Amino acid sequence: MVKDSLVLLLFCLFLFLFLFAEELKNISFFTRIPSTFFNVNTIFLSIILEAIPFILLGVFVSAIIQSFVSENVIRRVVPSNAYLALIPAALLGIIFPICECAIVPVVRRLIKKGMPSHVGVVFMLSAPILNPVVYASTYFAFKSTPYVANARMFVGFISSIIIGLIIYRRFKGENILKVQKEDHHHHHHKRGNKLLETLYHASDELFDTGKYLFIGAFLASLFQAFLDRNVLLSIGTSTTFAPMAMMGLGYVLSVCSSADAFVASSFGSTFTEGSILAFLVFGPMIDIKNTLMLFGYFKKKFVIYLLLVTPLVVYFSVFIFQQIFL
Repeated sequence: MVKDSLVLLLFCLFLFLFLFAEELKNISFFTRIPSTFFNVNTIFLSIILEAIPFILLGVFVSAIIQSFVSENVIRRVVPSNAYLALIPAALLGIIFPICECAIVPVVRRLIKKGMPSHVGVVFMLSAPILNPVVYASTYFAFKSTPYVANARMFVGFISSIIIGLIIYRRFKGENILKVQKEDHHHHHHKRGNKLLETLYHASDELFDTGKYLFIGAFLASLFQAFLDRNVLLSIGTSTTFAPMAMMGLGYVLSVCSSADAFVASSFGSTFTEGSILAFLVFGPMIDIKNTLMLFGYFKKKFVIYLLLVTPLVVYFSVFIFQQIFL
């Protein structure tokens, strides 16, 4: 409860600074504060405002799953063969256009309802890349090189399936979810009224997810404000190191996958196409925002393993792809 209050206080403070930044800069006390700190404030709020609509979408989808989707439905829909289930899981993003800002609570709910963990992981990693909104934004951002959009879909699809296979082999049969308070205490929501029940679950999920979003956005804004981009630009032409640099940048910037293609295209003149592709694939899978959410909802051992495996798989997938096609 104290942590939630501190996070809410942090958000209110940043909102206040944003609204009155120009007036505060004229006060003698604030003139001593470096302008970079005001940049942190602006970046923080831009991340929050960009993510909030998708977070709302995610928590409502999660609440609808909780209220209307039974465990039996999940078991019937997911193929019983662990390996065959990976392909439809990766393609679910085409049907459910959910970005990385909202996917974590949805996947947690699906796994709680009976979806196999490795299938949930594949859906979580692929949906922010393989959805139609992201494809369209990537296509328009790279009008002069439209194959980038197709390459993003292909590498994202292959990488998510490989990661799913690794997770299956490592965590087969294990429960990867953290035990939440809601698992110990029964909610006293009215049963029978599905709409009311859905709204209750959505509000609980919003406050639970929101704190991780605020903390993640704050960390991302700090990195963005103080990051020396000249260091990145100095290695932008290296086919070996440039993808690593751009993956790190994708993690730090935490830009929503529906808009990150326009950020990536701005680096097109200084970075290799392979490194741009690495940014477009890795960023939607893992960034600062959803790392905080993952640690909030999943067991630490699983999250650390995922954070190690995902960049390795994406890096080598991109490296092989650029050797063959680029």
